[in-house]
Amino acid sequence: MSNSSLHILITGGAGYIGSILTRVLLEQGFSVTVLDNFMYEQNSLLDCFQFENFRVIRGDCRDENLIRQLVKKADIVIPLAALVGARVCERNRVGAQSTNLDAIRLLCTQLSPSQRLLFPVTNSGYGIGEKDKCCTEDTPLRPISLYGVTKVEAEKVVLERENSISFRLATVFGLSPRMRLDLLVNNFVWHAVTDRAVVVFEGHFKRNFIHIRDTVKVFLHGIYQFELMKSRPYNVGLEDANLSKLELCHAIQKVIPSFVFFESPIGEDVDKRNYIVSNARILQTGFKPEWSLERGIKELLRGYVILQNRFYSNI
Repeated sequence: MSNSSLHILITGGAGYIGSILTRVLLEQGFSVTVLDNFMYEQNSLLDCFQFENFRVIRGDCRDENLIRQLVKKADIVIPLAALVGARVCERNRVGAQSTNLDAIRLLCTQLSPSQRLLFPVTNSGYGIGEKDKCCTEDTPLRPISLYGVTKVEAEKVVLERENSISFRLATVFGLSPRMRLDLLVNNFVWHAVTDRAVVVFEGHFKRNFIHIRDTVKVFLHGIYQFELMKSRPYNVGLEDANLSKLELCHAIQKVIPSFVFFESPIGEDVDKRNYIVSNARILQTGFKPEWSLERGIKELLRGYVILQNRFYSNI
């Protein structure tokens, strides 16, 4: 079956990841429909209208009648619509539950067994890992934030339908038409460029990282390798980027020598996850990330020349 005969539905397709993924899928020849409520007033998909096999629906992923109509024509569904991050979920707990979990339950009830679902999850579901021990896909999930809880529960629903893949994404970084400055690497580099300094809270906390272009690449990989990969979760991150916040600061300082950072002796981070992750399972399927942390930092440094405000955020 050729790509041109496959129709992909993306909810939240005008967001940080979706804005790049949509364009890449169209370039690959797929027909793409995006459902988005445009809550951030973004215009990140305007360049996609050059493709005649692209359309946008302004609406809500929680609208049962709308979802029922849209899934009828979809061969593949990628539900990106979510409230992403611990802070934004705490500020809107009802929205986090209804968007991150209830909307996924609704979607799964409307899909036929033959339709394919590729679902992004967060590896923050691992919560607080064991010291010096990598979290694998078989590690018990112990989310410590509402965001993590809703995404972990949604992943259970997705994997129970079998014809699905879940990607447990590391913290994503890099430039996007719908930019986010609140993500850790993006945020620290922004401060390095604009303030030349950052104050770090609980700097020993570790997490894994992945560039946004490799995040998009893994969805393509999942589409093309679906039969091999289906019905399983996959950690998606850089094997050499299990870093503490202070280690991340040192990595940024290598690229931006004028950057200074301080660890505060008081104060706490709202997002208390702390773990290291093994990405061996996804690598065994033939997936290879292309973007190193250093390359992504340099990309941000160049791109931030054109950003003059701080509204690129989820919080």
